[in-house]
Amino acid sequence: MSSKDSSQNKTEGSFHSVKGTVTENVGNLFGNSSLQRDGAQEHAEGEAQHKAGQAQGYVAGAVDAAVGFKDSVIGAVTGDSTQQASGNAQKKAGNAQMEVNKS
Repeated sequence: MSSKDSSQNKTEGSFHSVKGTVTENVGNLFGNSSLQRDGAQEHAEGEAQHKAGQAQGYVAGAVDAAVGFKDSVIGAVTGDSTQQASGNAQKKAGNAQMEVNKS
């Protein structure tokens, strides 16, 4: 699961959510129940895809934060300041990715 997959799902989900809302509103405007139904369905599917992308991004961030924490601790215990710094940076990046992908 990559950040690209997460971003793609969020982008595509947002697109389908908006497209569905527009379609539903056009159906409302013209009294077309088929467009209303199709639009509502596409909106719901788009929202679900967006949420899936958020979840993927959050999990990827959590994994990065955990691996970074592990590397930081190992670096601190072994006296390897480069590994410790690298681990701290990865943990910080993972935490930031988690924050961006909160629901």
